[in-house]
Amino acid sequence: MSLTQSILDGNRLALARLLTQAENDAPESRADLAELFPHTGKAHLIGVTGAPGTGKSSLVNQLALFYRKNDPSRKKVAIVAVDPSSPFTGGAVLGDRVRMRDLSGDEGVFIRSMATRGSLGGIAQKTASLVQIFDAAGYEVIIIETVGAGQSEVDVARLAHTTLVVEAPGLGDEIQAIKAGILEIADILVINKADRPGVENTERALRSTLELAHPVKRVFRHHGKDMSISAPTTDPTMWIPPVLKTVATEAKASMS
Repeated sequence: MSLTQSILDGNRLALARLLTQAENDAPESRADLAELFPHTGKAHLIGVTGAPGTGKSSLVNQLALFYRKNDPSRKKVAIVAVDPSSPFTGGAVLGDRVRMRDLSGDEGVFIRSMATRGSLGGIAQKTASLVQIFDAAGYEVIIIETVGAGQSEVDVARLAHTTLVVEAPGLGDEIQAIKAGILEIADILVINKADRPGVENTERALRSTLELAHPVKRVFRHHGKDMSISAPTTDPTMWIPPVLKTVATEAKASMS
């Protein structure tokens, strides 16, 4: 039986072998990828990005648990966790899965760590190939966790269908939030570690950033009377990213 057929039949060992070959850009993997391509296009890809220390791995852990335990359909979940490589040795700790112990032993979850190997943009050069393999293997939700990203690491938005940008209180002032280009790729803004001081300031800064792109009607009181300022008309079909507050370590979430 061919390697690709074994993957289509659900063989996890064959899947792991092809993932390694694709990450190393082995010549034999290219033909396998081409053979698997007609079986792709069914998975929903979720990108999770944000600055280092915002709790991306803990949030990914809770997302996967939701799909496996709270979703009646119990979708199969694949996680591609990208870690930075050392500029001197080329090695990587690949430590994201340390925060995903709740998923161990679940046959419906496959966690694959990979190093950036010097690639910029938040993901590795072969991340898209690994996502394609998971898609063909029948994983219905694929979560791509980027390295700790700065203001310009936005490549995950080109790969994912839904992009979550994770912030946390105390990581920067309002000017920093306004100029952060990474916020422009967000489909959903998440303020993780919302039990920490300063969450209100972080939320205010993010909403100010959103209002620059999506002005809204403002109402205020002047001499005891309600008055309003009409903002420019925006496209009603335009998606405005919601702001969610979460405490991933406690599995708590709320809409602001």
